[in-house]
Amino acid sequence: MSLKKINTSAAWRGDELFKRKDWLTELEASDVAELEKATLLMSDRPLDDLCAKDYSLPALGKKLLRIQDSLENGCGAAMLRGFPMNEFPLEMATKMYWGIANHIGVPVSQSAAGERVFKVCDAGFGGKDKRARGPNTSKKLSFHTDRCDVIGFLCVRQAKSGGENEVVSSVAVYNEMVEKHPELVSVLMEPFLYKRHTVDLGNDLAYCRQPIFSIFDGHFASNMLRVLIERAYAMADTPAMTDLQRRALDTIEEIAGDPSFHVAFRQEPGDILFFNNFVTFHRRGAFEDHPEPERRRLLLRVWLSVPNNRPLDPAFADNYGATEAGAIRGGMRCG
Repeated sequence: MSLKKINTSAAWRGDELFKRKDWLTELEASDVAELEKATLLMSDRPLDDLCAKDYSLPALGKKLLRIQDSLENGCGAAMLRGFPMNEFPLEMATKMYWGIANHIGVPVSQSAAGERVFKVCDAGFGGKDKRARGPNTSKKLSFHTDRCDVIGFLCVRQAKSGGENEVVSSVAVYNEMVEKHPELVSVLMEPFLYKRHTVDLGNDLAYCRQPIFSIFDGHFASNMLRVLIERAYAMADTPAMTDLQRRALDTIEEIAGDPSFHVAFRQEPGDILFFNNFVTFHRRGAFEDHPEPERRRLLLRVWLSVPNNRPLDPAFADNYGATEAGAIRGGMRCG
């Protein structure tokens, strides 16, 4: 297999991201007023019944379309700053965030129960509790992707300490491996096993297969959730992971963890983050929370299928459903 580096706007390294014009968008007071007015008109309607056309955002909508484009065709990561969290009750803020998210893409389910807004907070589950997921613990997470085109986070409250965000270009990681570890890239372009998530009760498959790196119809895509890969290879009826597969995964994490490749920052209340899961990996540091429940760290997460998404290798079908460009895909099936 002939491997070549990928020349794309998404192949940034480290602090180069912060210098990109498509990384940061500031909300003006007029944008917030426009969003508030549009949301108040739907105050008596359930959030799940609302979509982009219900929010009239003539000015802000143009900014959100630029973010939608940059997530797919630009750097693949975007910060929207300036949402005044302290000015709105949580229910109102959630509906306003929902309006923003729907202008980026279509929210998909994050659980078998059909949750489309997921509260990222430490739920206090024990280590063996099947309800436990990385986002509802306070532990450090490894670099990973989520099962959607774009993931979004609104910070409602930040932790007492810790909880920093880190994001890395998976394209840059790929390019580094093409240069220094081409034999591992070939391994990573073959299918890996992924175990069904413990909360993915609507999926009948015990596990599926998909590559870590892929290039299909000229489009790069990378996905990795190592905890589910490890669980799949530990199953009684699956083969053990090979030493080469394990070394390939370790090398990805080693490169991604290099400070010259990733950026680290602390998301503050009102900050909204969007990451394209096919060109970035992200992780969160461990955190210490406030003792008072009303002050504890809380983020609102959405998984989005975006209308301008790229075509995927058919090997992603078991995990994502549709793989053609522009299709609604990803999320968890409702049980």
